[in-house]
Amino acid sequence: MSPRITASTAGRVLRQLRHDRRTVALLLVVPVALLTLIYFMYDTARTFDRIALTMLGIFPFVIMFLVTSIAMLRERTSGTLERLLTTPLGKLDLLFGYGIAFGLAAAVQASVAVAAAFWLLGLDTLGNPGLVVLIAVVDAVLGVALGLFCSAFARTEFQAVQFLPVVVIPQLLLCGLFVPRERMAGWLQAASDVFPLSYAVDALTQVGRSTEPTGTMWWDLTVVAGAAVLALTLAAATLRRRTA
Repeated sequence: MSPRITASTAGRVLRQLRHDRRTVALLLVVPVALLTLIYFMYDTARTFDRIALTMLGIFPFVIMFLVTSIAMLRERTSGTLERLLTTPLGKLDLLFGYGIAFGLAAAVQASVAVAAAFWLLGLDTLGNPGLVVLIAVVDAVLGVALGLFCSAFARTEFQAVQFLPVVVIPQLLLCGLFVPRERMAGWLQAASDVFPLSYAVDALTQVGRSTEPTGTMWWDLTVVAGAAVLALTLAAATLRRRTA
């Protein structure tokens, strides 16, 4: 793995992303629009604070999973990936380049969404908004890593999207957004403990409850980051040059 090649890959992906206006709109406009919808759905500020804070971590995860799984599939089906891998570019260079590029895009996305939530919609938390941005970015990188991993098993864009209900929806249902994890049945709680999104949501909950970063929050963030690195490594191991 070469830092120079990885950085070059990240730059290429960012240039492509900059010219894709629909994806830019999906990254920047859609989360703010959905947060605004949530704001008008709930009558009490306390309920909005709890739901919106959690969604600031969930939106980047879901969107980045969808975008990267399709983007990598297009690289394979168009033959671009096969041509790239005939150069000194390695699989880890490619995947970590993607992770860096979309991580930077996630930082912009999270900053815009958090700014809108706190200063336009009145979201109120005890913790620092900067920590919310940090957690959202790490969660987005997790979505990128899982999207890259799952794209290796898809042959068409439709198949890539089909991984959304398989990989993402169960994590949404069991992360504690709808029912507190401690109130779930034992086997559901055990499944929730395996899913990295549960730790991202718990980290955001810690930010909402405490004025200072807690040890639990840092542990949760470490688990999410570790899951992202593991997913990127597995993606490198399963990545195919092209889709037949």
